Amino acid sequence: MSSVPHGWYALLRSSRLPRDEVVPLHYFGRALIAFRGTDGSPAVRDAYCPHYGAHLGAGGKVVDGTVECPFHGWRFGADGRCTHAPFAARPPKVSIGGFLVREHSGLIFVHTGPAAPAWEVPEIPETTSRQFTRPIDDVNTARIHIQEMRENIVDESHFHFIHGQSEPPVQNLVTDGPFAEVRGRIQRRILRWDIDNTFDVFMYGPGVMVVRVHGALLSLTAVALTNPIDDRTSELRMLYYVRKPARLPFLAPILKLAFRTQAFGEVREEIGIWDHKIHQARPVLLPHEKGIKALRRWYAQFYRETPGSESEISVSP
Repeated sequence: MSSVPHGWYALLRSSRLPRDEVVPLHYFGRALIAFRGTDGSPAVRDAYCPHYGAHLGAGGKVVDGTVECPFHGWRFGADGRCTHAPFAARPPKVSIGGFLVREHSGLIFVHTGPAAPAWEVPEIPETTSRQFTRPIDDVNTARIHIQEMRENIVDESHFHFIHGQSEPPVQNLVTDGPFAEVRGRIQRRILRWDIDNTFDVFMYGPGVMVVRVHGALLSLTAVALTNPIDDRTSELRMLYYVRKPARLPFLAPILKLAFRTQAFGEVREEIGIWDHKIHQARPVLLPHEKGIKALRRWYAQFYRETPGSESEISVSP
């Protein structure tokens, strides 16, 4: 069984992939590159040249919408096929592997799995709306499987001990195939402000989650992107889009600073815990802690084989 759940993953922001650059990446236990083809569309391919093994992202460059190997000048198009090899009568019939790619909402998504995608991640309107600030971009890595990162949103009790909520929130996970929703309420004190916000969580497969927080003082949309780096390490990228106050838009930078000051500390506290925890296939749960089991049942569909256990994580020793 693969330890990488099948579905869509946002590996990088569109703004980080200029048209004339090769960007090295490492996800799914693979060295990868990203670049833009002749029409400007992004491509994500394997990083090593099949000719002699050079890393195309270490000194490679984009030439006419192809990536050129820094060692011997072989070139590969966005579809992976070799288009040019110096001193060859015709391009060799070789390709570099890669992924199906989509680009929207300021993100570049790739699809993993043995079959063509049966669903898509919908556009996220806040990412391009002028009613929201430019995103706060926070990236962390932890020695944890991405499924457990996702389970965090339905772990009722941790909202008290990590996020300062007086009581565990009452949540209800509603699933619809590869999509799921959770709605709840956040009541806590941040700095000198009493916060009483509702939140709506929308999950799109194993790698993309959008959390919309609504409140009188602060409203924001958090885009949570969970990506497997390898079998033991995962990446969590959080993009926070703060809604500009309609009548006082100049307060937006202050709201961003206040949120950043509070949220970053809590996220890093969770990262520190994740880095040292183990996976419990059958955790001992209290009666009110229903979210983890419910999410594991939903999440199991994203693995190639789902023999019916509540957790499908494959953990390396």
